[in-house]
Amino acid sequence: MPQPGSHKYDVKRTRRRVEPEDAGVPDQRADEAAAEDLQHTHPAQRPDDDRAGGPRGERPRGPAGGQGHERDSEGGDLRLSSSAFNDHAMLPHRCSRDGGNIAPALEWSPAPDGTAELAVLCEDPDAPNGTFVHWMVSNIPPTVTGIGNGDVPDEAVESRNDFGNSGWDGPQPPAGDEPHRYFFRVFAAEQPLRLGADATADDLRDALAGHELARGDIVGLYQR
Repeated sequence: MPQPGSHKYDVKRTRRRVEPEDAGVPDQRADEAAAEDLQHTHPAQRPDDDRAGGPRGERPRGPAGGQGHERDSEGGDLRLSSSAFNDHAMLPHRCSRDGGNIAPALEWSPAPDGTAELAVLCEDPDAPNGTFVHWMVSNIPPTVTGIGNGDVPDEAVESRNDFGNSGWDGPQPPAGDEPHRYFFRVFAAEQPLRLGADATADDLRDALAGHELARGDIVGLYQR
């Protein structure tokens, strides 16, 4: 049984969603049915069996992804969603770099009291050379509850992605790869992050350290 949160588990779950979805089962129930089927046919291993070290729900970052771990899509205190895709479902072609290269619309619940700034990050941890940044937006006013579809607040700062461009550049994984995962995260910070257009994802994490009030996560998949 592939471990929940792993790349193989996400791919298997997505494939098992297809049959109930085709039968008209609602998205949430189709996802639950896929997870139940996966657990039934591949019973989970004991905690000390063949599992990488570290807390559950985390996995080591890729060689180019910096220090520490990444959390899977359990989410935080912000409920993050998208009208363009469901959690752990395929991103539409229009969001890809080969398609329209349009950032998916993201919506989240209101930020908690005391939030000074919001930030959004999208990364692909399955890229060949390690975690790849596709989008980073900071200085989002705390009253904002969504961005995307080519629209960000005027005062927001879109930093360079790992293609070297400012703003969103969508998925473009190597042809033939299994679906890559694209982790979208929104962060609520209790103080201004003061990040510029040249800031990196590690700069964002450093600025958030000790000042993160809440976060929300959602994962999209894409393959060519």
